[in-house]
Amino acid sequence: MTNADASDARDRDVDGRARNARPRDGLGRPLPYGAEGVPRQPEGLVRTPRETVVEAQALLTAGRPFHAHEVFEDAWKSGPPDERTLWRGLAQLAVGLTHAARGNTRGGARLLRRGARAVEEWQTGRGEDRPYGMDLPGLTRWAGELAGRVEHDSAPVDARAEAPRLGP
Repeated sequence: MTNADASDARDRDVDGRARNARPRDGLGRPLPYGAEGVPRQPEGLVRTPRETVVEAQALLTAGRPFHAHEVFEDAWKSGPPDERTLWRGLAQLAVGLTHAARGNTRGGARLLRRGARAVEEWQTGRGEDRPYGMDLPGLTRWAGELAGRVEHDSAPVDARAEAPRLGP
């Protein structure tokens, strides 16, 4: 197969951008074509901040942090510039939990800490610790504690059992 043939075989959206249409499991890992995966989060949705929090919390509670990350990523990309650090940090927390649940504990710990720093930076800069009902100090504590635990234990964590509560 030539390089041109390989690139033509890639999944593409209506605008011609490469998209992977393979089904995915609850942690976002690609499954073989034809396998039954979990429903994917639609990309590029614009939600209110409260809708973002509610949707992401439902996904985290269901043990689907990869999908929660996609919800936070939409908010990061579509929200006001002064909130991008907050939503990016929350997306990194969800990806950190995803990696820890997949068994990549080193990467998980790194992303949990990076996300916690971003959330804390936003909180400090804004002087606001409970935007949209979220408990930012509690989230940063959760991330630090989980990062510390996964660094010392290479076993994958249970994403559902370790899911944070975004609010009180």
